[in-house]
Amino acid sequence: MRKKQKIVAALMLLVALHLAILLAGFIAPYNPATQNRDFPFVPPTRFHFADARGHFHLRPFIYQWTVRPEGFNEYEEARGREYPVQFFVRGPEYTIAGLVRSDVHLFGVEGPARIFLAGSDGFGRDQFSRIMYGGQISLAAGLLATGISLFLGLLVGCISGFYGSWIDESAMRLVELFLVLPWLYLLLAVRSFLPLHISPTQTFFLLVAVIGTIGWARPARLVRGIVLSAKGRKYVTASRGFGATDSYILRRHVLPHTYGVLLTQAALLVPQYIVAEVTLSFLGLGVSEPVSSWGNLLANLQQYNVLASYWWMFAPALALVIISLGYLKVANAIHERLQSDSI
Repeated sequence: MRKKQKIVAALMLLVALHLAILLAGFIAPYNPATQNRDFPFVPPTRFHFADARGHFHLRPFIYQWTVRPEGFNEYEEARGREYPVQFFVRGPEYTIAGLVRSDVHLFGVEGPARIFLAGSDGFGRDQFSRIMYGGQISLAAGLLATGISLFLGLLVGCISGFYGSWIDESAMRLVELFLVLPWLYLLLAVRSFLPLHISPTQTFFLLVAVIGTIGWARPARLVRGIVLSAKGRKYVTASRGFGATDSYILRRHVLPHTYGVLLTQAALLVPQYIVAEVTLSFLGLGVSEPVSSWGNLLANLQQYNVLASYWWMFAPALALVIISLGYLKVANAIHERLQSDSI
């Protein structure tokens, strides 16, 4: 029962994270592309309950950041006016999943103040909003690329394990070739041959296709082993004796044995492919500005002054770590459940 609770808890965490990123337009207070050149590299906003006069407020409030006259990109709070944090406020229009249009945001403050939960970047853009919207690109790339890899792995593994002979021999030699190749260098090499000056949408789908078609070998090998074991079961032999077709045997008796391994592989591949997208975008080979992804957000850290002076610019890395740990927790929980079922 404890293993089942672990799976449920890990899945609930992942669902909550994915739902938050899906609803980025609602949760993020600003448009991720909106610039405010007067406030570059603003530190994260501080929340207060007691004002400068010592009065306590039930509703949290913030002070507007102002530039210190004697400093460069140094800010202080203007204590002359409090700006209460408001919920379900009107703001920039957005769409959810490209379908639902709205302008209601979870929280915000009255202008001219701005609330920067994770600070701002060099163009004065809200980092928190960019992290939420960037998560949609990075997560979508990981999920779609995983779908491609699992589909190819399932197809090759089933055909190879079920029919054997020269088909199995040829497929496994190809699998071994892909397994020994360093996937990161192969990914960089393949991406470097593709066009650089293309639209962000085309870049995104090229990334997904490249990442997904490189990582199919391990799932294919695991599926092949399960198919080899399943096709020798007595009920498969009996089904074949009753005249069942190959497609029926695969669909009814063989494929169900692969679902657990495919789920575990999915939970392992998604964070790996998210990191692949982040790496390519970090190196300038992925999704480029003004579209935000966790990779091009972290690319700001290539500048030494940003790396040394503005700690909040590491926030996309924290989001990446949380998502990756969530998926690894799910993979571990599924693996433990499968092991306990096989005992």
